[in-house]
Amino acid sequence: MSITLENKQCLIAGDGLLPVKMAQSAKENGFEVIAISLSSDNCKELQKHCSKVVSLGFGQVETIERLLKDEDIKQLTFLGKVSKTMLLKRPKLEPKAVEYIKEAFKLNDDAIMLRIVEELNSIGVSVLDQTIFIKDLMVQKGVLTKCTPNEQELYDIEYGFKTAKEMGKLDIGQSVVMKNRMIMAVEAIEGTDKCIKRGAKLARGKGAVVVKVAKPNQDKRFDIPTVGIRTLKTMRRYGATVLALEAGETIIVNQKEMIDYANKHKISIIAV
Repeated sequence: MSITLENKQCLIAGDGLLPVKMAQSAKENGFEVIAISLSSDNCKELQKHCSKVVSLGFGQVETIERLLKDEDIKQLTFLGKVSKTMLLKRPKLEPKAVEYIKEAFKLNDDAIMLRIVEELNSIGVSVLDQTIFIKDLMVQKGVLTKCTPNEQELYDIEYGFKTAKEMGKLDIGQSVVMKNRMIMAVEAIEGTDKCIKRGAKLARGKGAVVVKVAKPNQDKRFDIPTVGIRTLKTMRRYGATVLALEAGETIIVNQKEMIDYANKHKISIIAV
């Protein structure tokens, strides 16, 4: 189904470079972008491409809704990591955020995001597919690096892919770490990089395989699997040697930089 895009777009930005890439692409294509920044690590970069950047906490639900109404926003995109671990740090929550949490049967990613989407729809705001402005960042099938996985690693990729898909069905996480046909770690609330650290340490030395996939029936409005240079640096530090991604379903931020880094440090990147 085709969507008519509004000239004025809102970006709700979490951590990382991905929200900046979206804002840059939208601006280059003639769109005005208003950013609501939930992270301090990319505010300055967002300001280069957005007509306005407002820093807010993820629990400031009423404030965000007022801003959307004041700016006459009809469409928005969620991009960037916002960790659920924030909920464990006793953040400041406005009354409506407290209400959402109390109503939720479980606080998994999909349940939280679908509740937010429902609320936004009720005030006339549509949440867009995360890839609309950054389709060129989706990884295509094949080996991206000079190094290619060996036979054992290919087996681990196949096994890890199936395992990660099952974890995705339960909305637990999108990544697993494998070695020698054994599951070293499954991603949960800690995120991909800490999962890699934990799994690669258990693998004791080089040879761990990291597999990252989309959930079955992935809702492209949120939580599309994404990797960046930080993922590769974590892999190198703890001895993981293969990164396997789901082709056509995973975003790579700064693909050339990642391939150059992987080639330099003899890490294989493959999209399957």
